[in-house]
Amino acid sequence: MSNDKIKSVTLGDGGPEVGVQGLGCMGMSFAYGPTTDVAEARATLERALELGVTLFDTADMYGMGENEKFLAPFVRAHREHVVLATKFAIAPDPEDPTDTTKRTIRNDPPYIRQAVEASLRRLGVDEIDLYYMHRRDPEVPLEESVGAMADLVREGKVKHLGLSEVTGSELRAAQAVHPIAAVQSEWSLFSRDIETSVVAAARELGVALVPYSPLGRGFLTGAFVSADKELSSDDWRRTQPRFTGDNAEANAALLEPVRRIAEAHGATPGQVALAWVQQQARVHGLTVVPIPGTRRRARLEENTAATRVELTADDLAALEPIAGKVAGDRYSDMSHTSADRE
Repeated sequence: MSNDKIKSVTLGDGGPEVGVQGLGCMGMSFAYGPTTDVAEARATLERALELGVTLFDTADMYGMGENEKFLAPFVRAHREHVVLATKFAIAPDPEDPTDTTKRTIRNDPPYIRQAVEASLRRLGVDEIDLYYMHRRDPEVPLEESVGAMADLVREGKVKHLGLSEVTGSELRAAQAVHPIAAVQSEWSLFSRDIETSVVAAARELGVALVPYSPLGRGFLTGAFVSADKELSSDDWRRTQPRFTGDNAEANAALLEPVRRIAEAHGATPGQVALAWVQQQARVHGLTVVPIPGTRRRARLEENTAATRVELTADDLAALEPIAGKVAGDRYSDMSHTSADRE
């Protein structure tokens, strides 16, 4: 078992120091089917710290607060070493709050205050290290939302601010109100919408990028090909256009160069996919901290080892065309993504 620690970077100008790879914790209690081995999931959190992973990512909507509750004992036990990130904005439908398929977006200041207080209670902490706006409601002026988030910093409830799925112009507008440490958006060999405007804005402003789903929700690892045929009935990936039907078959064929490069490096396809995301830091000249998710120590160790895989210029050139050939949108409804507002 490797004990090689990953390197550290600063998350944005004036932000916290974190491992160059974080851990997305959503799947430990939400979206990807049941966690059958809770003890292993908790051991994965502990192992992450041993390997230098310090940024742990959750959100209030993951399991309607259950993911925050799941993380709470671990966070409190290691509070000085954990950089805790959580998010607000995706709220239950007020007319049917128990239906997890129905969501509404809330960015209004009263809701932000309500959300942060609820997250603090569930997590059992006095302060959140990095607080993200999970999705943008264009009906609420961004200055009002970020202004309310800035108030939380002044009150000591939040240390640093982040945004998720925003455009470059929205990032600039937010930065004019209060420093933004990080932008979280999907970024992988299959998803490069973020390069339209956000990457350049983040580089200009000194904001870090935190790519979620850098492994294409597991698809880039070869863990599954057809979600509707291979994954459990309660796995959220069965609703995503890229992973079902003809799209899944077409997209699986795009992985051939990933497998070929992995073999050449003595790595796995997942490590090549992660190494590509990690190396975008050098390609674009900014801080990049992906947050792959896993519930197993073996997979975590594989993921962190990807930080030591160096892709060549020829490798990068071979991987470059993949995103442009992907069939299907990231979500069945793209209306609350940055791509919809570009």
